[in-house]
Amino acid sequence: QVQVVESGGGLVQAGGSLRLSCTASGLTFDDLNMGWFRQAPGKEREGVSCIRWSGGTTYYADSVKGRFTISRDNAKNTLYLQMNSLKPEDTAMYYCAAGHPCSPRMVVTTGGYWGQGTQVTVSS
Repeated sequence: QVQVVESGGGLVQAGGSLRLSCTASGLTFDDLNMGWFRQAPGKEREGVSCIRWSGGTTYYADSVKGRFTISRDNAKNTLYLQMNSLKPEDTAMYYCAAGHPCSPRMVVTTGGYWGQGTQVTVSS
């Protein structure tokens, strides 16, 4: 049974940092592209960042470039998202997806295995 579980969200002031984690089980983590997505109230889900299975290729949404860093630890079946210089507009539910396509445009599809999300709230 595949399980994808996000953690690390919370309430932070603008300019602060958070690190999200995503642990996946029941699948071959090493073989899968991994991605972070987010959805704010009243908005569509959007791609934030993704990393190819090898870890050598990463993509970021323009809105987070230079502030967020995605990484993975295949030995721990864990994906990370380090978020620095957070802004109120980063407030959203953040989701992890295992096996989702990873491309520069980060188009959101229904593919892959998704977690339940972790809430990030940035106060001004």
